[in-house]
Amino acid sequence: MTAQPAAAEATPARARIWDFPTRLLHWLLVLLIPFSWWSATHDHLPWHILSGLTILGLLCFRLLWGLFGSPTARFSRFLAGPRTIAAYVGGRLGRVVVGHNPLGGWSVAAMLLVLATQVGLGLFSVDEDELNEGPLSRFVDFDTGRAIAHWHHKVFWVLVALIGIHLIAILVYALKRRNLLGPMITGVGRLAPGAQAPPLAPAWRIAAAALAAFAITWVIAHGLRLR
Repeated sequence: MTAQPAAAEATPARARIWDFPTRLLHWLLVLLIPFSWWSATHDHLPWHILSGLTILGLLCFRLLWGLFGSPTARFSRFLAGPRTIAAYVGGRLGRVVVGHNPLGGWSVAAMLLVLATQVGLGLFSVDEDELNEGPLSRFVDFDTGRAIAHWHHKVFWVLVALIGIHLIAILVYALKRRNLLGPMITGVGRLAPGAQAPPLAPAWRIAAAALAAFAITWVIAHGLRLR
């Protein structure tokens, strides 16, 4: 008599882990962050401002998607407490992790926070000639706008450091034969035994979050003027 397969064995080895919005946002930031640096260092400030506003829109979407998106994109899913982090580091975490692990989740949160700080400072920044300025610079005087621009430059290097740590982590996992890049490109990754494929958010929720993010960005880009 043939034995029945265990439930864990019936779980597919590969499944869709990352939804399309999460992956698209990730790779757009990969392109826009270096473009923002290049446009600033080569005095293409109108392009720099446009790139920054685009990043702002992506961050607004990511905030909404972290609240209402697919399970692996939600902050409540991947922002773990100290005990969970300690258990993961010590190899004692009993549950199967699908998506960001406890350390990776906080690294993503830190990167988003620093990027939001960087963009927020840029909104109030003023250049030396007052020819290019952030859309909210009218709320501060020239000296304050220049001081904010100074910190806008400084915070960028904090972001670069976090990106460097992120790349090192990808390399370390690659050496352990765990591919992090592939699933972020295709959305499909391997499931550990006993893990279940996360349900993906419906298309209407993507459209609603995108529309809300665009509206927020549009209002900010026009200096909070609704008319």
